[in-house]
Amino acid sequence: MQLEQVKTLVIGAGRSGLAVARFLKTKGAAVTLTDNKDETALGGDLKILSAAGVRLSLGRYPAPDGFDLVVVSPGVPLSMAPVARARERGVPVIGELELAWRFCRAPLVAITGTNGKTTTTSLLGEIFKHAGVRTLVAGNIGNPLVAEVENFGPSDLIVAEVSSFQLETTVHFHPQVAAILNITPDHLDRHGDMAGYTAAKARIFANQGPKDCAVLNYDDPPVRELAANCPGRVIFFSRVHTLKSGVFIQGGQIMAKMNSHSTPVMPVNDLRLPGAHNLENALAAVACALERGVPERLLADTLRQFPGVPHRLEPVAEIDGVMYVNDSKGTNPDASIKALESYTQPVVLLAGGKNKGNDFTAFVQRAKEKVRAMVVLGQCAGELETAARAAGITRVLKAGDFRQAVFMARNEARPGDVVLLSPACASWDMFKSYEERGDLFREIVLSMRG
Repeated sequence: MQLEQVKTLVIGAGRSGLAVARFLKTKGAAVTLTDNKDETALGGDLKILSAAGVRLSLGRYPAPDGFDLVVVSPGVPLSMAPVARARERGVPVIGELELAWRFCRAPLVAITGTNGKTTTTSLLGEIFKHAGVRTLVAGNIGNPLVAEVENFGPSDLIVAEVSSFQLETTVHFHPQVAAILNITPDHLDRHGDMAGYTAAKARIFANQGPKDCAVLNYDDPPVRELAANCPGRVIFFSRVHTLKSGVFIQGGQIMAKMNSHSTPVMPVNDLRLPGAHNLENALAAVACALERGVPERLLADTLRQFPGVPHRLEPVAEIDGVMYVNDSKGTNPDASIKALESYTQPVVLLAGGKNKGNDFTAFVQRAKEKVRAMVVLGQCAGELETAARAAGITRVLKAGDFRQAVFMARNEARPGDVVLLSPACASWDMFKSYEERGDLFREIVLSMRG
């Protein structure tokens, strides 16, 4: 991709936008970085970028007239005025993922899904590293792919977590292995409906060919149905079905049947990660790794050792017989249902934040079976409280702020209980990210130890 003197508008000055602006500048592009927030609200490396020759247009979006290329950050909807106008005028609009792909020389494995992306991407990265492959783990996981893509070549490997927001703006993006873990309602405020959301996810394999592979969850009907549209080979994984071909559970073992020959990988009980959803994540990782030639023995070694990722069912501390668990990455109802199902103990649940267009009915019905009390907070606290009471949860407390919510939960918990932060909502009403929310939870809990 030739970028010398290409007039480029980068929309969004968050982590992704900053990385894009830096990258484009090294390629000789004439870069304008814009955000509707001003410099005071943004902070970051803006002064350094400005000194390097990046033009800043902050506090409002400029018209896209006069630009040859527009690169949008994942958090910027394609309906935003400058993006829509650029597309109307025929100006190419891509995202950071597509830009990085055009400079990618390494084979790429891409992971998407409503839930489990970060865990599966991290686990798969560890599997490849343990197998001796020089591996970059990047993408939606927090490390922009464009920042490091050129440091990896044909003998290396890239494992990328990709979101529906990133996939929306792909054109030529072409992973050799593409995995879809699950599709449940999320981001409907952005995609409009499940059809739009599913179509965005399916772009992960749109440019694959016969030699490429899509790894799909057989147990998830919307994902299973996508197999008919896959241009490459399909490998299914299943937690509940014995498959004719794929990765599945049989006799308490993770089994792989890739070429008409069944091979045991490891006993399910040896998996360190808790919960049925993490077993599905492990099956997906096994399928991707076997497709790339990793031996079963090395796979099993990593699966036995991998502890999980921060902010996803992360044990923080046990205080006075109560276990405190940080699941701040539970940003939609389905993710939080999976978190609840991981525990047999009574739960005191902290939930709430910014609703992304989801219905909480199934979430609160599952919570009713698990929780001793529910503490709600954030922008949709009232909506959650109404849903919880309608489901029959009688002990619902409404917190004024996050710190108060954690202390309310402590007061409700008894020895043997789990205090679980699994909000079922985005963090953007109160925090910059789910990481910031989880870090504060960890900080408050650890301060309780005195």
